[in-house]
Amino acid sequence: MLYRMVSHIPHIIFKPVYDVYESYLLEKVKSGNIPKHVAIIMDGNRRWARKLEKPPWYGHLFGSKKLEEILEWCRELGIRTLTVYAFSTENFKRPKAEVDALMNLFEEKFKELVRDERVHRYGIRVNVLGRKDMLPENVRKAAEEAEKATRKYSNYTLNIALAYGGRSEITDAVRDIVKDALEGKIKPEDIDEETIKRYLYYPNMPDPDIVIRTGGGEVRISNFLLYQIAYSELFFVDVYFPEFRKIDFLRIIREFQKRQRRFGR
Repeated sequence: MLYRMVSHIPHIIFKPVYDVYESYLLEKVKSGNIPKHVAIIMDGNRRWARKLEKPPWYGHLFGSKKLEEILEWCRELGIRTLTVYAFSTENFKRPKAEVDALMNLFEEKFKELVRDERVHRYGIRVNVLGRKDMLPENVRKAAEEAEKATRKYSNYTLNIALAYGGRSEITDAVRDIVKDALEGKIKPEDIDEETIKRYLYYPNMPDPDIVIRTGGGEVRISNFLLYQIAYSELFFVDVYFPEFRKIDFLRIIREFQKRQRRFGR
């Protein structure tokens, strides 16, 4: 009963309390071990839009705005690498109108990245991970232009998994390894885990310290970075991606700092 009463109180009334708590969390997090690489499964955009009786593209648009906020949070904390799951190989099975709207949004956002002065001021390198040949030509060209325009940067890295699948990535890596082995470029007996990492979509990418999945209670990794997240810390957040707050992000980092990572030892 009390919860129902509180839920009708405007959120602005609680804002001063949230601001104080957020500042407290931020200082606690900054004094601890900062993860080098955070990966996010950005789930729940469509369901958030449906809750508001809006079309799917509305949720994806606000999801893209939330990603811009998260990039700023990462920069503020000194998290050097952010990898986000934007569109899977299976997502092409969605209704054509939704896929077309998403592709147009991707093209627009890649072009914005090239023009965004913050990208160049802070030195953010953009990488697109996935089967780019599955993308429409306009999206592929925009993605490649964003990669080209930021290739020289090394302060921060934004990896965008697009037309991506973890199994597809491993399959493509194995295919390229076999090809090079048959051509005598590598010896089969020399193939080890480090060899495989060199053949992934982004060679030698550092493994994520943290994987976050939003989406209102979904607890699965959905074919995301299957090779790379063997020892990542997993966090499942019971909110849709557009609702994901800085407080939620800071709480996850704080919990990560309290965990002991043994890597099988």
